[in-house]
Amino acid sequence: MQKFLIFTLIFSLFFTLNSCGGFKKVDQRERPSTPEERRRQAVDEGRGLGIGNIMKRRSTTYEFSTSNPMWRATLDTLEFLPLNTVDYSGGTIVSDWYTDGSSNNNESIKITIRFLSNEIRSDSLKIITHKKICPSQSSCRTSVLSPNSKVNSELRTVILKKAALLEKETKNKKK
Repeated sequence: MQKFLIFTLIFSLFFTLNSCGGFKKVDQRERPSTPEERRRQAVDEGRGLGIGNIMKRRSTTYEFSTSNPMWRATLDTLEFLPLNTVDYSGGTIVSDWYTDGSSNNNESIKITIRFLSNEIRSDSLKIITHKKICPSQSSCRTSVLSPNSKVNSELRTVILKKAALLEKETKNKKK
């Protein structure tokens, strides 16, 4: 009985560890949007539970936020905002509601930035700006600004310019 339990434990551990995949860069624009499509893609690519995966050699590529100019430029640009969620591995930055002291106190904004790629390009960022207007403390109205709004366009431009400068500085330091 004890041998059977040990065998079952080892067998279960083998399959559990075997299903762990390697880390690789994923361009979020090419990733399926629904869970069903992601599962189908995983099966088609041969990922998941299987004996064959354990024999493959994998190399791991580590990227840290300090080496990503888009990430650093975005944090530098948004340093005036209180940040609610900052997740490098998930590629998202979400600010808290922010009200500028000099403007209308009943208006506030919340900015969400999703990184779709590490490349310094305008389509590598998805910027979503929410605007909240509260005429009274008990009633607030929230809306999403257009992706082509002035706030989003200016924010994207500033981030891309800073990222390009940071990348240029990094290349000059390497020389």
